[in-house]
Amino acid sequence: MSEPAARQATYEDLLRVPAHLVAEIANGRLIAHPRPGPRHLRASSSLGGMLDSPFDKGRGGPGGWWILDEPELHLGPHILVPDLAGWRRTRMPGLPETAWFELAPDWICEVLSPGTAADDRAEKLPIYAEYGVAHVWLIDPQPRTLEAFENNAGKWLLLTTLNDRDRVSLPPFDAIAFDLSLLWAD
Repeated sequence: MSEPAARQATYEDLLRVPAHLVAEIANGRLIAHPRPGPRHLRASSSLGGMLDSPFDKGRGGPGGWWILDEPELHLGPHILVPDLAGWRRTRMPGLPETAWFELAPDWICEVLSPGTAADDRAEKLPIYAEYGVAHVWLIDPQPRTLEAFENNAGKWLLLTTLNDRDRVSLPPFDAIAFDLSLLWAD
């Protein structure tokens, strides 16, 4: 006798998750985890600050982007919340009226933590590739690394891994450079 098919998580399931948790649906599975810790938040907030002025606001850089913290992405049946995401304004001239985004971003950054790293890599990265996200950066505050990936026909190509105090100038934001050490808490 075969096992019954597992029930696919729904948006209603996601809405029932307590507000102090971050909830997502990947491959039909409800994923919930605690809000990010201080080192995670520091890395994400610092990177967002580095990119906001030159790319979102166009001060000291080319502009032409929306850079947003923790947007809710509705990619087909998946509901994902990356730490940061960016859309080229040529693809998304204005922000949607909904509380979520159905257009996949051009760039995503996930800040890894021990509780989310496996889901970020094994569940979310393949979905981002399938839905056409062009670039993903994975930042890990513990070993102080940044991995940069480019979507190559639906598969992630690792461009580089930067460490602690390396200089960052990577696609799609290679119009500027900054020290990776600026993302850490100390």
